[in-house]
Amino acid sequence: MLEAGIPSPAVPYGADQTLFVVIDRLDRSTEIRIERSDLETTIDELVAGCFNDPVKVISFNTLEHWMKDISADVACEIKARCDIDGVMLPDYLSDFVESHR
Repeated sequence: MLEAGIPSPAVPYGADQTLFVVIDRLDRSTEIRIERSDLETTIDELVAGCFNDPVKVISFNTLEHWMKDISADVACEIKARCDIDGVMLPDYLSDFVESHR
């Protein structure tokens, strides 16, 4: 339980921030969340294979109090970048892209 006046380490501190969370499956039963503050970095790390089995990408804003599942947008962006670069979609992202297109 959180004590009053002590911020949670999982909740970012600051005024207006949009953050991006990648929900990554370590194995078939365990999911972890990896927080990023930049969408471009998030996409680059997905393409670079920094995640085991990405499930979702969620964005949220700390000031405006909204959240949105942006997995479909990220999947389309990854696919478009691969097409533009003339490279095959990496195997480790095929499930993520196919499930969100």
